Order: sequence, then C-alpha cells, then structure tokens
Amino acid sequence: MDMNRQVVSAASAPAAIGPYSHAIRAAGFVYTSGQLGIDPASGNLVTGGVEAEARQALVNLGAVLNAAGSDYSRVIKTLVFLKDINDFALVNSIYAGFFPKDPPARSAVQVAALPKGALVEIEAVAITE
Repeated sequence: MDMNRQVVSAASAPAAIGPYSHAIRAAGFVYTSGQLGIDPASGNLVTGGVEAEARQALVNLGAVLNAAGSDYSRVIKTLVFLKDINDFALVNSIYAGFFPKDPPARSAVQVAALPKGALVEIEAVAITE
C-alpha cells in the first residue's frame, strides 16, 4: 500500500477558495475538502435553493472523487454541513440519488454560516484501492 501523501486537484471541480487542496490521497483513502454548490464554470453558487446547491455539491464531490481514482460507490463516510437543519429532508432527497445502495456512514450538522453564503457543504472519505 502506498503510504505517500498525494495532493488531488480536480480540473472539473470549482477552484479552491482558500489555502486547501480538493483532496488528499493517503494510505488507500481519499479525504476530500468540503464541496459547495458552486458552478465550476462561473465560480458562483447555483440558483434554486438548497436542493440545487446539494445536487451541485454532490456533482462537485464526484469530480473530486474521480480525480482521486475513486467514486460514489467507494465512499465510506460523509459529513454534511447545513445552514438550516430544517433543510435536512430536502438534502436527503437529493443525497439518496447519489448513494442509492449501501450508503456511507454520515453525519449532518447545522452550522452558523458557510463560505459564500452557501446553504450546504459536503465532504467525504473514500477508498481508492
């Protein structure tokens, strides 16, 4: 097993908006940074509320996973940050479509604020080998 730490940069995901990498691969796993509902082309949050943001955040997460040599089926843990916990059911309805079988372990928490005024942010840990 390769124990080296490798920086992952996903060309089809939005550029990082701070001093962090899209993900880090190490010891057979990929640890992603949180993904917002940002349109990679414009660099702006998508319109349409929490459902649209959740869908785009998960698409962005998929781009990062793919760049790291993984995919949704290999995700073992996610963390969902919500601006409003009352959006939990709406986000679940979108999230379930990306993890239709044997979904990963997950935590979901309400936070005071997210970057760019986002309504949702999602990060993951996945297997790469």
